[in-house]
Parts: sequence; structure tokens; C-alpha cells
Amino acid sequence: MFGRLMPSEGKFFELFNQHAELCIKGAKEMVALMTNFDDLENRVHAIEGIEKQADKVTYAALDLLHKTFITPLDRDDIHKLITRQDDILDLLEDAAQTISLYDIKATTPEAKRLAELCLACTEKVKQAVELLHNMDNSTQILALCEEIDRLESDADHVMRAAMSKLFRDEPDVRTLIKLKAIYEILETVTDRCEDVANIIEGIIVENA
Repeated sequence: MFGRLMPSEGKFFELFNQHAELCIKGAKEMVALMTNFDDLENRVHAIEGIEKQADKVTYAALDLLHKTFITPLDRDDIHKLITRQDDILDLLEDAAQTISLYDIKATTPEAKRLAELCLACTEKVKQAVELLHNMDNSTQILALCEEIDRLESDADHVMRAAMSKLFRDEPDVRTLIKLKAIYEILETVTDRCEDVANIIEGIIVENA
């Protein structure tokens, strides 16, 4: 009887995948925004729209979690995974809105590089999430998690160098404050991707 009443367990993995794909879309928009500010308003609007779609996916996953009697993964792991994925897009939206609100007129190579690292991280997250439905993929998944850790470390180095350059070379205090905020938000995106990787690693250890 329960088999007829319970939603398909596979639905969780579909929702993880949908959200991961939206994270990539949001990160691509951020790279495009950082490449050219001419279309800033439309890029910000696009990221906001993607974030709202992702919120719906997150809600669907949490709603399904409450309704499902037997889950394919530990309930707490499902909750942590989808909410940490959602943090990624929340921060991308925060970065886009901050650029708009601060009326930043030009990007920097460092900001663009951080955006590119955000995109690279989200792509690896998507690849790892896609494989999560089968624990036979554990070796590949763990390798992807290691790549995410490496990318996050790269982002740390980029941000430290960017901050050093900013405090050394930027004469305008307001511009310094604005760019510092953007650098920090973008680097935190990679931190959240690393958080997702850590959760996935934990799932592998528990289930492989």
C-alpha cells in the first residue's frame, strides 16, 4: 500500500538536478554581467527570476520530504543538500542586486575571475548531483568534490590578491567599499558550493 501512496523516491534526485541546473544558469548570467555592464538591468532581472525558480524547486523538495515515508537518503542530508544549493543562488542574486544598488559602473578582472570560478563550481556541483542517485558512482563523485574544493581554494587566492590590490591602488574609498563587498559575496558563493560538496561527501561515506 505504501508503494502506491508514496511519491517516487527518484523525484528527490530530479529536484536536486533541476536546482543545480538553475545554479549554473544564474552563474552564467553573473559571468555575462561581469563581462559587460551595458545590459546590467536585464542581467540582474534574469538572475532574480532564476532565483525565484530555484526557490520553487527548494520548496517542492522540502514539501516532498515531509510527505515521503521512506526517503532514498537520510532526511537531514536531503534537507541540508537542497538548502545549501539554494544558498548558492541566493548569494548570486545578492551580488547582482548589490552591483545595481551600489551603482557600480565598471567591473574588474578580479571580479570577473571570481564570477568564472563561481560558474566552474556550479558546473561541478551539477555533475556530482547528477551521479548521486547511484552509489556505484562514488569514486567519480568524490573526485568532483575534490575539484570543487580546489576551485574554492583558487577563489580564496583570487580574493586575497584582489583585496590587496584594492587597498593598495584604489584611491576612492567609496569604490573600495563597493568592490570589497562584491568580491566577498562572490567568494562566498564558492564557499557554499564547497559546503554542498562536503554534504555530498558525507552522503557517500554513509551510503557507499
